[in-house]
Amino acid sequence: MISLPTTSASIKAPTAAAGSAASATGSAQTSLTNNYNDFLKLLMTQLQNQDPTSPMDTNQFTSQLVQYSSVEQQIATNTSLTQLIQLTQGGEVLQASSLVGKPVTVTSDRIALQGGKGGLQFDTPTAGPVSIGVYSDSGVKLREAVVDSQAGRNTWSWDGQDSQGNAVPDGAYRTVVSGQAGGAAQSLPFTVSGTSTGVQKSGNALQVQLGALKVDLSAVQSLTP
Repeated sequence: MISLPTTSASIKAPTAAAGSAASATGSAQTSLTNNYNDFLKLLMTQLQNQDPTSPMDTNQFTSQLVQYSSVEQQIATNTSLTQLIQLTQGGEVLQASSLVGKPVTVTSDRIALQGGKGGLQFDTPTAGPVSIGVYSDSGVKLREAVVDSQAGRNTWSWDGQDSQGNAVPDGAYRTVVSGQAGGAAQSLPFTVSGTSTGVQKSGNALQVQLGALKVDLSAVQSLTP
């Protein structure tokens, strides 16, 4: 007597990459088709060779057919979801492209130097000195400035020069803003401003470019028309 096979198919969730999603769906469909054909062959063989005095339980192979149908529906649903995600992401890119060429303010730990200019904003609860340090990727301090801040919103503009007065190439430079609180220095949150130069998709997220600086679209705080 030939026993019925117990077969399961692995359904992979769709990813943002169209090639990966199509490959996963195609693989699942191929696997399902091959397993289903093997199942039918074994089922027919068992029906032809079953013991007439002890016929096969019909509920067993009916359950198998239902499982195959359910898996097939899941694959079709995953394919539809993949297409929907791709269309949605395409629409988001088109919408985000309206930012290109416009001044934006974003949250980042780096200042964008574009055309030899950069700017940032920070808030302080009280007036007092605030230290701003600009660093290279290797950790070298390029520029340090001390600003006499006012209570509330403050701005600082960088002329693109280091502490020796040398011009620094355009790029994205790590920045630290610190002030005094209770006699101790503490880091202050800040935002940076610049001109959006592009939009790109990175994995499942959209990124806005300010020259060499790249931030997620969710980091955009304001847009100046």
